[in-house]
Amino acid sequence: MPDITKTVDAPAEETSAPVVAAAPQKAEKARSLWGDAWVDLRRNPYFVISSVLIFLLLLISAFPSWFTSASPTEGDLVKHFLTKPELGSIGSPDWFGYDGQGRSVYARVIYGTRASIIVGVAVTAIVTVLGAIMGMIAGYFGGITDAILSRVTDIFFGVPFLLGAMVVLQAFTDRTVWTVVFALAFLGWTQITRVMRGAVITVKQADYVHAAQALGAGTVRILFRHILPNAMAPVIVVATIALGGYISAEATLSYLGLGLASPTVSWGVDISAGAAQIRVAEHILLYPSIMLSITVLAFIMLGEAVRNALDPKLR
Repeated sequence: MPDITKTVDAPAEETSAPVVAAAPQKAEKARSLWGDAWVDLRRNPYFVISSVLIFLLLLISAFPSWFTSASPTEGDLVKHFLTKPELGSIGSPDWFGYDGQGRSVYARVIYGTRASIIVGVAVTAIVTVLGAIMGMIAGYFGGITDAILSRVTDIFFGVPFLLGAMVVLQAFTDRTVWTVVFALAFLGWTQITRVMRGAVITVKQADYVHAAQALGAGTVRILFRHILPNAMAPVIVVATIALGGYISAEATLSYLGLGLASPTVSWGVDISAGAAQIRVAEHILLYPSIMLSITVLAFIMLGEAVRNALDPKLR
């Protein structure tokens, strides 16, 4: 019987090149809302321009003597009565001309920055803290607490802002910067309260708030650790834009003779004095008005840039 030999084919040699494992890529760290906002802000020209202007205004208000050597309150009637500006002498006391008392308009514009910045920043800080606390309490607890605080807010909100500030300031005979700050803050907290209340009502429904409550976290910890950081975005936007409005309100009150008064150096005071002499010396009115407009515009631009960065719908 013939032998039957079974042949088995040898396995084919591997012709493909060995596979080299790819190096693991480092996972990109997830950014928070504030991180994304900062990235957007750095690319926003409005934020850059407004930040430079605000930094310059803060520098002028803190160190006015760096920008002029002239006194804003001393003048020479004989030599400088209503002298016209000398635009070629940049940075000198003659640059913006002189007013009816022989005082340098340029020096008064520089030193008037301090009063406006102090009023705007101080009022914004007070109304933000007060409004945020009241809005948090009303939005988080709800019920009768929300009803009472909301009705109190509505009462103050119904008072016209400038008219109410004028009535409050009438009670003071000596009106200083801090008197104006109190009058504006007394009526200016209502908008922040409404914005914070709405933000808290939305945030308190989030899962991380319910988880903190289930774990037994206290009310104060939940409010300031979990709710406040996530509800502050719209408040910051409103406060930044309102800061320019408070500076404008101070100038308006000073213009009407109900805000700051001499010897305090203020743009509103100079605008009021310049309005009476606009036909013969328009520079007294012009330069404080330009500085006031630039300052208000800078803070409004900053607020708009922050709003665009913090609102996901606008990205």
